[in-house]
Amino acid sequence: MNTATVGAAVTPAVIETFLTHYLNRKPLAQKPTAHISYDEGIHLIRKFLIYASHHTVEEIQRFTSQWVPHPHWVKVDELKIADEYTTKAAQAVQEQLGHHGIEKVGGKTWWQWRRPGSELAAEWIEMRVDYQERKRTKNPGTRVMLYVHGGAYFFGSVDEHRYQMQRHARKLKARVFARTRYRLAPQFPFPCGLHDCLAAYLYLLTVQDPSHIILAGDSAGGGMVVSMMVILRDRGIPLPAGAILISPWCDLTHSFPSVAGDNPLDYVPPYGFQQKPSASWPPPNSDDMLAIEEGLVQSLSHNDHSKHHPSETDAVQGFHVDTHPNAGTQNANAASRMNGNVPTANTIPGSGRDLSIMIDGQLVEIKDQIQMYASNHLISHPLVSPILQPSLGGLPPLLIQTGGGEMLRDEQIYLAHKAANPTKYPPGDDFLDESPHDHNRNQVNRWKPTDVQLQVWDDLCHVAPTLSFTRPAKYMYRSIAQFGAWALARAQKTEIEILDDDDVSVISKSDSEEDDATAEKEKSGDAGYKAVGKAGDALPPFKDHMIRERVDRHGIIRPLEPESELPGCSLLPSEIGVIKEGPVKKWMTAKREWDTRYASAKRRVQKQRARELAQGYQQFGAGEVPPPSALAGRRKTGADLRERKKERSWGMSLWSLWGSKHDEDAIKLEQEADKAPETTLASAEDGAGARPLHDTKTNQGKLLDKGKKPSNSRSRSRRRTVTDQNQTENQDEVDENTPAADLLTVKNEKPGQPSDNHLAPEFAANGTNPAILLKVPTNEEYDLKRPKADGIAFPFSIAGHNASASMTTLTSEVGIPPTKDLRTKEVMESGVSVNSADIHAAAGTGSSSEEAKVMRENERPADGTVVFGKGKGKENSVPMSSVDSEKVAENGQVVGAERPPLETFVTAASNFPTHSTIA
Repeated sequence: MNTATVGAAVTPAVIETFLTHYLNRKPLAQKPTAHISYDEGIHLIRKFLIYASHHTVEEIQRFTSQWVPHPHWVKVDELKIADEYTTKAAQAVQEQLGHHGIEKVGGKTWWQWRRPGSELAAEWIEMRVDYQERKRTKNPGTRVMLYVHGGAYFFGSVDEHRYQMQRHARKLKARVFARTRYRLAPQFPFPCGLHDCLAAYLYLLTVQDPSHIILAGDSAGGGMVVSMMVILRDRGIPLPAGAILISPWCDLTHSFPSVAGDNPLDYVPPYGFQQKPSASWPPPNSDDMLAIEEGLVQSLSHNDHSKHHPSETDAVQGFHVDTHPNAGTQNANAASRMNGNVPTANTIPGSGRDLSIMIDGQLVEIKDQIQMYASNHLISHPLVSPILQPSLGGLPPLLIQTGGGEMLRDEQIYLAHKAANPTKYPPGDDFLDESPHDHNRNQVNRWKPTDVQLQVWDDLCHVAPTLSFTRPAKYMYRSIAQFGAWALARAQKTEIEILDDDDVSVISKSDSEEDDATAEKEKSGDAGYKAVGKAGDALPPFKDHMIRERVDRHGIIRPLEPESELPGCSLLPSEIGVIKEGPVKKWMTAKREWDTRYASAKRRVQKQRARELAQGYQQFGAGEVPPPSALAGRRKTGADLRERKKERSWGMSLWSLWGSKHDEDAIKLEQEADKAPETTLASAEDGAGARPLHDTKTNQGKLLDKGKKPSNSRSRSRRRTVTDQNQTENQDEVDENTPAADLLTVKNEKPGQPSDNHLAPEFAANGTNPAILLKVPTNEEYDLKRPKADGIAFPFSIAGHNASASMTTLTSEVGIPPTKDLRTKEVMESGVSVNSADIHAAAGTGSSSEEAKVMRENERPADGTVVFGKGKGKENSVPMSSVDSEKVAENGQVVGAERPPLETFVTAASNFPTHSTIA
């Protein structure tokens, strides 16, 4: 897969589109495809994705990550991100997942592993003229956009997306901080990419104030940004000024109606992403592993060189269809529910067994992994599919742009309404009930609504700004700059000067009589016509925490339909996160075609896996079970796992040149103009009706945090004051530039109060906590379940091994850190911190600590024992003499020890302390 082959594949589509555009224009009228540039662009991307699907994952990754030169008028600087930030990011992810979540994801170490020589890196992207101005005025820069690129979590790069990022930098006069090498699936599945992006933000906090930062991402990058902000919110890490989500992919279960439609105006494959089989994709399913293991065991037991030869059916079967299901088979929405001996359909990921669904009276059991980012039992995890978060309240202001013609539009519209009205759009009971003692239910009411500007652009495709050379994209970039300027001005309590380049914009010039007529109607002020605001124009007022807009291809705004008329908002909570017949049928059709076409390739991959299993893989230690697709679990001793050196791609360079052409022409016109470009001011007073930026918690949320010590007010000369961005209980005013180390010192002045910091500490390996060990599963259970042949351990479990990372799901557990360490010696040594669900489980309630203490006193049996869990037998009890009244239990184990001080971080300030000072 190279420039020549890709060019040969897409050129016929380009020529065909050109001819049909002018020979048959009537169907294109009143659509974005009425413009030849948009029509050509969408057909080119569609053809490229179809062509790429007949190549391996590795090939498309190499092609889209090739080096692309940047224009001379753009300044690009690459930097390495130190290991200390990846360590802190890992601690935050572990804290968010909780101990049990770490077990279910397969451990706490494997997803931190990187290829040798592939250090975490990022790029600064800025207009050279803006850089020179900052240097002349000695301005460190107060406008930073951290951008996370898309690509379905498995392809793409900053090189591929740089032409879009430089447009954002030019429009906003900002510096774009781009994640260069966040690790891609399927070799690095969840939570690898999330870990990298979080580390980049933690680094950015040390060189920029949070009020100077806005987050942005497209497609998978948009979903990643939402998950990042949830972790920041829950862990008490300073949030940015705002976030921009461009067609965010936020439901990997494909449970919304628009995914099942035809969507002819989009370029995303309707059946998902199918690729030619390779070592990375698809990973072996349970049947594949049984076939490989049987062949391997037989070979080892007979000491010969016989090999297992799977049949044609074995090689292509990625799902099983029961054509004569037993009577009574129904669509069950409960984990592992059985109706006698009759299995029921399992449409909710995470139940511990294969997904299945009734289609045309037949029970279809899905065996192959569907999404590259996560195994089938993890696609409903709220950090993978953010629409299943208990609450999306308490976040900074959001701009969500969605294309009215894209297949993911319903989930994006739902995401916007869920953030603005958290209590109206909770997850279904099946997901809320995953956490014990109503922990998830408490989170639903914990956070105040998030302010959201939602723009649905008529008939546009997925991530329309990709087609930066088109007229609709021009208006979308304009809205992004307008929102970004307002968010920064509001967070910094100042005014932001923004360039008005409409007079020098090449795309602004009308190219048809229809455009001229629309422009005249706009100028005349006809009722119902309102143009998309230029960067710096006043943001419309929020109503019920939302700005709801529908925008046409000319940038004309009208009100969005009521929620009751939007399919995404009309879906029952019990149907969200549940696999549906329409998307599954599309996937099955494509799966049959690809598996049949590449059956021989799949057999070769199976044989290669069997040989590698016989030789053995490097291990991470007890409790570490990477998912089947993870490269971390397939490391052969002595193998060279370094990434190949980047080569220059002429094809990607031409695409980038096409995407940059408008910016280059605009810059030339600016230089040739007789007067300097006009500027406008974005004011913090715009966007009337928005929630105060740091007033994030509801009264219930404050009650959940009862007992936490509020931060004290601090002031410094020549510093403005803003509300504490660490999401503390009260709303005292503190200096936004106060280092976190100083805040932590102030908060710890009063003895006996817990710390507000949520980053997980590094605990001593040989702690002194006494633990009463009961008969509960430990990490050693993984080793017991891993299949072996003649002493050779396989890297992952097969069907029936419910503790395997590929067979289970997680529950995102958030809450305040306890004042006591609740963990067993084994958990202490793992370095994973406890979460609030364990506290509630021990207390038997989600109430305050004082109420929990009273309940514990009342529930103690008369025989002097403490009973854990639902059972009341002696096997679940321990002597009362071993349990202190202030101690609680985790999984039936009683532990009591003071929680060590939590490690902190430093946000940017002119006088922030050095790391040695913090230490």
